[in-house]
Amino acid sequence: MNTRELTCIVCPRGCRINVRLGDSGAPEEITGYSCPRGLEYAKTECTHPTRIVTSTVRTSGGGVVPVKTSAPVPKEDITAVMTAIKSVTAPLPVHIGDVLIKNVCGTGADILATDSRE
Repeated sequence: MNTRELTCIVCPRGCRINVRLGDSGAPEEITGYSCPRGLEYAKTECTHPTRIVTSTVRTSGGGVVPVKTSAPVPKEDITAVMTAIKSVTAPLPVHIGDVLIKNVCGTGADILATDSRE
């Protein structure tokens, strides 16, 4: 049996979660979580880990605007998402919530502005 020790990143509590994996790599036993969100995090982290991506996008005025994905993206797609973010320039003005890249890299997540720039 293979085991994984995780620190939950869903909330500030940071529960230490232990996952026993079966021969197929699927979680068979999960202990140490304090809430249902921690249990779901452990299952997802062991089968198909995802992350919210945060970065900045250049603006047409020469500055940058902070951005994030609208939903978690698979970890294996993060490099491609960052390449897409690097390739775009946001026209001014930019407002909080503006979609700067729709369905980035086919992940289903959009790149959203998290601040405004004039």
